[in-house]
Amino acid sequence: MNQGIYEELITKLVSHKINDLEEREYYINKIKIDKEEASIILAKHLSQTIKHALKYISGENQVEQQIEIANKIILFLKEELNKEELSNDLVELEGEILKAVFTRADAHFSDFDLHLKEITPYTRLTHSELFTGGNVGLSLESELKKEILSADRIDLLVSFIKFKGIIILERELQEFTKRGGKLRVITTTYMGASDYKAIQLLSKLDNTEVKISYNTGNERLHAKAYLFYRNTGFHTGYIGSSNFSRSALTDGLEWNIKITTKEVSHIIDKFQKTFDTYWQSDDFEIYNDAFQKEKLISSLNQGKIQNLLKSIPHFLISNLTHFNLKFWKNLKLKEQFTTGIKTLLLQLRVLERQLFQPLTIKTLS
Repeated sequence: MNQGIYEELITKLVSHKINDLEEREYYINKIKIDKEEASIILAKHLSQTIKHALKYISGENQVEQQIEIANKIILFLKEELNKEELSNDLVELEGEILKAVFTRADAHFSDFDLHLKEITPYTRLTHSELFTGGNVGLSLESELKKEILSADRIDLLVSFIKFKGIIILERELQEFTKRGGKLRVITTTYMGASDYKAIQLLSKLDNTEVKISYNTGNERLHAKAYLFYRNTGFHTGYIGSSNFSRSALTDGLEWNIKITTKEVSHIIDKFQKTFDTYWQSDDFEIYNDAFQKEKLISSLNQGKIQNLLKSIPHFLISNLTHFNLKFWKNLKLKEQFTTGIKTLLLQLRVLERQLFQPLTIKTLS
């Protein structure tokens, strides 16, 4: 056996390998299976064993034989545990997968098959997937559009929202909210990185609520995560590095992992509980464009200036803010102004006009 840490159920094979080790030469640690975790641990082991065993079956009637064996296992459990309800889990011999159920009344589509193709994620609803961006494989943009169109409720947790990013998904979000889908968004004004127009667009969608953290100085929220709820129970989530910007959703080298309820339900549950905790927190304020517009714009501008000042060397900041022009002349730095510094000053001048309490920055004569 390889040296290292394990979390391996001790089977006959593992036991033989352990017994082959010299106890005087190796440290070996084992613990009892916890009663609360026993069903999960044993179910995972059975799943892997059955999956491996079913691969031995091949030929023309492969699926039928695999279903027959699966049903024998279920019947054994039913009889062993004397639980009649386990009969409900027997697999129909036709071997079919249910893909969708929609009412014909007031259907907003005419071609059912085409509609399913448009709303069903390429990566399916039961398999996790890693998106690495850079136009390698599936794009996050195309998959999110299908997730939105097939969801019944959506929670978005993103530090930054850019207008060029949100308009990529605008049509799908409008269709989703107009048919009754509920959208909740949590974002921030940190660094002034979000666009007012993007937040305004979201806030004006039907059945949509947006909450914002106005802490521009020391923001703790850097999460980028999306959760898509479905009444069928097939929830999916995305957690990674992508904010809502064009590059992040299209060809940027962003990494995001898709998770599903059917594979990691405990992660989906934790996602939901954590989001709800944030939603109830006083750190995030409900946004209404009719009342908080000026506050939002001011906070975004303040965040931009704070972020810009962080990029200027400290000795420049101290003298810019005190308007000590003699400092520049005495040190003969006027001639040494780089293009970068001039650009920073120009950006500060543009930003100051947008603030309610503008800074006064003088240029050197």
